[in-house]
Amino acid sequence: MPVDFAARNGWDREYETYSDFDLPIYVGPSTFQKLPWVTDPAELRARRVDAAIVGAPFDDAVSHRPGARFGPRAIREANYGSGSLNSLQLDVEPLVELVVVDAGDANVVPAWTERAHALIYRKVREVAETGAIPFVLGGDHSITWPSATAVAEVRRPGSVGMVHFDAHADTANDDWGVLAGHGTPMRRLIESGAIAGRNFVQVGLRGYWPPPSTFAWMKEQGLRWHLMREIEERGAEAVIADAIAEALDGPDYVYLSLDIDVIDPGLAPGTGTPEPGGMLTREVLRAIRQIVGQVELAGMDVVEVSPPYDHAETTAMAANRAVLEALSALAVKKRDGRRVRWEVGAERS
Repeated sequence: MPVDFAARNGWDREYETYSDFDLPIYVGPSTFQKLPWVTDPAELRARRVDAAIVGAPFDDAVSHRPGARFGPRAIREANYGSGSLNSLQLDVEPLVELVVVDAGDANVVPAWTERAHALIYRKVREVAETGAIPFVLGGDHSITWPSATAVAEVRRPGSVGMVHFDAHADTANDDWGVLAGHGTPMRRLIESGAIAGRNFVQVGLRGYWPPPSTFAWMKEQGLRWHLMREIEERGAEAVIADAIAEALDGPDYVYLSLDIDVIDPGLAPGTGTPEPGGMLTREVLRAIRQIVGQVELAGMDVVEVSPPYDHAETTAMAANRAVLEALSALAVKKRDGRRVRWEVGAERS
C-alpha cells in the first residue's frame, strides 16, 4: 500500500496562500516592491498609471569603479517589506493611493554606449508619453542624458527644470575624449537645449572636481549650485527651498536626478566614485519629500548604485527608499486632489 507521505509528515493540512504582491520580497517576481510588470504602453495608458519604474542597467560610461549595471536589480530587491506600505513620515499608503507599475528595463547590451543611450531614451519616452512619471533606476549617470531628454521632449523642451543631487557636477566637456561619459551628461543636456542652464540646480557638490574652467562654463550657462559647505552652514532644508525656487524660475516641471554618491560613503559605500563628507541619508530622503511635495514632478532617476562595492545593501536600500519617499509625496498630492499624472495639453495645476 502506498505510503501517504503528506499525511505522515503533516503536510496535508490546508494553508492560506498569498498573492505574489503579499509574499516576502525574496519570493516570486523580482519587480520593484512586487509591483505588476507592465511593459506595453497601451496597457500603461489603459491603467492610467501614475508612476512607472524603468531600469537602465548600463555602466560602460564610468570613469572609475564599475558595477552600476547591477544597480536596477539591487534597488528593486532592497526592501524587506511586502504588500502595501504605510509611510510613517507622510501618513499615506503610496501603493494604495497611486497606480504604480514596474515597466521593465531598457533593452541595453554591454559595450555599446550609443545603442544603450538610444534604447534608454526610447524606453523612457515611451513611458512618459502615456502620462506616467518615469522613475529610472541606473546605471551610471550617463543615463540621465537620454532619460531627462526624453522627459523634457514629451513635456516640451524648456519647460523642465533640473534638481541634481551629486558630489560631482558632471558638467565636463568630455571624459578623455568621450562625450557620453558619466561625467558629462549635464553638459550634454544643456548644450542640446533639453534643459536650460539657468534652470539647472545642483546640490551637494564637494571634493576636488571639477576644475575652475568647468565652473566658469557653468557660470556662463547660468547654472546654480549649492556646495556641501553651504548645506553644513545653512542646513539642508533651507538650501533645498532655494533649489526648488531656482529650478522653477521659468519651467513648470522638475526632473529630479539623484546620484547616490551625494550621500556620505560611510552611509552609502556602494558607488563608483565615492567622496567623503557627504549628506546624511535622512537629509536626502527629507529633501526628496520636500521637493516632490512642492513641485510638479516630471521624472526622476537614481543612479550610480554599484552593488559589488555595497555593504549589507545599505546603498541599495537608500536608493530604494529614495524612490519610495518620492512616491509617498506623490501619493499625498493625489490624495489631496492635486494632479500627479501628466496629460497632453494639460496646464500646470
